[in-house]
Amino acid sequence: MANKAYKFRLYPTEEQASLIHKTFGCVRFVYNKMLAERKETYEQFKDDKAALKKQKLPTPAKYKEEFGWLKEVDSLALANAQLNLQEAYKNFFSGTADFPAFKSKKARKSYTTNVVNGNIKLMDGYIQLPKLKQVKIKQHRKIPAEHIIKSCTISMTATGKYYVSILTEYEAKITPKQIETVVGLDFAMAELYVDSEGEKANYPQFYRRTLERLAKAQCVLSRRKKGSSRWNKQRIAVAKIHEKIANQRKDFLHKKSYQLAQTYDGVAIEDLNMKGMSRALNFGKSVADNGWGMFTTFLDYKLAEQGKQLIKIDKWFPSSKTCSCCGQVKESLSLSERTFRCECGFVSDRDWNAAINIKNEGLRLLT
Repeated sequence: MANKAYKFRLYPTEEQASLIHKTFGCVRFVYNKMLAERKETYEQFKDDKAALKKQKLPTPAKYKEEFGWLKEVDSLALANAQLNLQEAYKNFFSGTADFPAFKSKKARKSYTTNVVNGNIKLMDGYIQLPKLKQVKIKQHRKIPAEHIIKSCTISMTATGKYYVSILTEYEAKITPKQIETVVGLDFAMAELYVDSEGEKANYPQFYRRTLERLAKAQCVLSRRKKGSSRWNKQRIAVAKIHEKIANQRKDFLHKKSYQLAQTYDGVAIEDLNMKGMSRALNFGKSVADNGWGMFTTFLDYKLAEQGKQLIKIDKWFPSSKTCSCCGQVKESLSLSERTFRCECGFVSDRDWNAAINIKNEGLRLLT
């Protein structure tokens, strides 16, 4: 079985929007309450792991007697807050994450509810959700009949738009495809990538293009009195600019990853640490604008759905220093050298040379 999510825009009424906001708050309240209790228990028994495991964990039902208003919202949303906290603690104890943090009002607003006895249904232009009943939805694509709805996540953006992400489960019938055509991609700061065929993604750098307009809008916001109606209006204006940049970037990355997944059976990339790169080389804005991590995620699942493969090369592989013609590896190569020159006489664009090496290493790993 495999999972796939479909995201649609919601248009709730004022009453429904009020209940959605109330659910956001209740979910955050329950999560923080349970975290506070668990944190206190952890501090008390952190030296005795056996005793720590025996401690009873708090549940949302415990707080409903004291805080009656919790009964007004979807109980499954509160139950999912408990599951999220348990997962956060599990990640902490396994060493893959930091200690769980309290949720802030400024954080992303969302909650998840599950399908129980057909309480979630898609109708013509509407979706039935627990407590909210029928909410108007803009369903721009159909969900296949064989996909079974498992849960829904309702969220709100900083600009006040509502969305529902519908998680479905279906029987995946993916036949692994024999890899015949492979392309190598080398990350490029300006173009997003250069492939082994010499083609560039030509990323439009949406953030850089909008930087001046964004700076002006933020300057206006800084002059407004925080909390006033004019401040809130300008805050939404700034949020809309950020939202448009994010949507443009996501649309571009979806189209490029789809194009590659349709054209090639295998795509080889370097397994780069983008956060470390942005900090070490002071390329924070450029790295964040490109969205390389999002691009590789899109590429991975689009290839996997067709039985194709994303091949990840070790980040320490000297793709830029190696000559793709003779295989000789240079001792050093500065970032300012954009043309690769080898003693064997081979001369090419630095990124194209690296992309060819990534492709060759990917082919080696496949054999």
